[in-house]
Amino acid sequence: MNKTVEKQALIDKIVEAIQDVKGEDVMIFDLSKIENSVAETFIICSGNSNTQVAALAGSVEKKVRNELQDRPWHVEGTENAMWVLVDYVTVVVHIFQKETREYYDIEELWGDAVITKIETEY
Repeated sequence: MNKTVEKQALIDKIVEAIQDVKGEDVMIFDLSKIENSVAETFIICSGNSNTQVAALAGSVEKKVRNELQDRPWHVEGTENAMWVLVDYVTVVVHIFQKETREYYDIEELWGDAVITKIETEY
């Protein structure tokens, strides 16, 4: 599988995993054209509690591991689940509690990115 197809498969699985646990405000940031960006893609979503944020992170890790046989390079933030980062190197997932997401306003930081908002059905 070529890198582009692999990356798209990873993005699709991550979004599915987020939707499985009803993550909100799901956005995909394509950072590939931005110089010195830390990853090619950010996927950002929100949960309503630390329980849901932890469940979202767990869902992402489990689905990607089971269906793509891939594991994150690094995970952080699980101890308080205000903002969990799941890093697959080219794709980084940011799972926030709503207030934390508003506070850090990460969308504004990466305003140059091509942003795709995922419509959720729930």
